[in-house]
Amino acid sequence: MQKKFWVKIIPFEKNLLTAAIEAGAGAIFVENENVEVAKKLAKIEIFSPRDCGKKLEIVKIAEKADEKKVENLRGKIPCVVQNADWTIIPLENLISKTTNLIQSVENSTEAKLALETMERGADGIFLETDSANEIKKTGAIFEQFLTPKLNLQTAKILQTKPVAMSDRCCVDTTSILPAGSGLLVGDSSSAFFLVHNENVSAEYCAARPFRVNAGAVHAYVFLPENRTKYLCELSAGDEVLISNFRGETQKVAVGRNKIERRPMLLVEAAAENKKISLVLQNAETIRLVAPDGAPRSVVNLKAGDEVLVFLEKSGGRHFGEKIEETIREN
Repeated sequence: MQKKFWVKIIPFEKNLLTAAIEAGAGAIFVENENVEVAKKLAKIEIFSPRDCGKKLEIVKIAEKADEKKVENLRGKIPCVVQNADWTIIPLENLISKTTNLIQSVENSTEAKLALETMERGADGIFLETDSANEIKKTGAIFEQFLTPKLNLQTAKILQTKPVAMSDRCCVDTTSILPAGSGLLVGDSSSAFFLVHNENVSAEYCAARPFRVNAGAVHAYVFLPENRTKYLCELSAGDEVLISNFRGETQKVAVGRNKIERRPMLLVEAAAENKKISLVLQNAETIRLVAPDGAPRSVVNLKAGDEVLVFLEKSGGRHFGEKIEETIREN
């Protein structure tokens, strides 16, 4: 379940709505009479008191018996948990018994604590504040919990060799991507190379720091929430996961996916006694990432060179979702 970030805007103020949208909030909670006004100002999910008991529930925890009210919902609808005296103990009790818990908080400090309680954390936060600055600070904290830090490993190149002309995907994102970062792509659903973005100028090609020339159409690309897609399935509006060489990640949107026929190159490497591969375009502007973050052009790779990869435990994928099964991909 993807964690939720909701903001309560009572009394209603336009600047708070703007701050909530800019901070990445997924929904707002306003008085019934302000729903239509909010709809005209922004495209965002809107809740109000009339939705209570239908789309969500709000339960104030004043004593131990109140926790039972939350448990009885059995996670069927989101439940906003409001504590009479702000403490994390009720949330700890509820995490072990039910789901769809949205913890009410008043600032970014409380939000961080709620999201990391008992490692799993609340399933979302319900921010109650009249400060636009606090909304933005909480949004920044929330974003850290959406994009985990990955444990990237070093793989050694075994060989590269040209393969037949193929269809490749050039993924143009809607963000400027920093040096040392890119998409995680692989021929296997459990082994991904970090493919560098095109922020490096070349003799015959200007830098395109929003672009990752990611590989052949069949390859898997790693997405938020531990999902995958085939590269050819990406389209405008999809979210992909960008990782830097330290494993720090961020979600970005796809602007377009250009699929064109190009000469291709098979890159094979070894990590943890496992051979992994990826078919990439055979061009000097296509780069993998070295352990220090430096881009390494695929046309210059030689046996023994080191690049960064992300490996998952054994298992497979079914429509992009992780499943535990015996699977072999050659």
